[in-house]
Amino acid sequence: MKVCGQNIRKIRRSKDLTQEYMAFEMGISQKAYSDIENSKVKINLDILTKISDILDIRPSDICSISHKCGTADDYEDKYQGLLEYMKKNNISIPKEYLEDTK
Repeated sequence: MKVCGQNIRKIRRSKDLTQEYMAFEMGISQKAYSDIENSKVKINLDILTKISDILDIRPSDICSISHKCGTADDYEDKYQGLLEYMKKNNISIPKEYLEDTK
């Protein structure tokens, strides 16, 4: 994932943003943010999402493999499958999730 850290740095610099700004927006120290760019910590989905939101880009712009995580249609199929599984196994489903399926 070293490439991801390098991509983050490249995109951040292209937008004239500092590590201090990124760290502030993420609620972490500048050192912790620097560790992300220097690939000293693993980038999880939460970190990837926060950074891509701040930089106003897609997560796949940071890590090229993230586009393989799924498409909107894929998520919808998985969501419907999960709902069916929960119904079949008598697992309580919050009403707000059921309203979207009508």
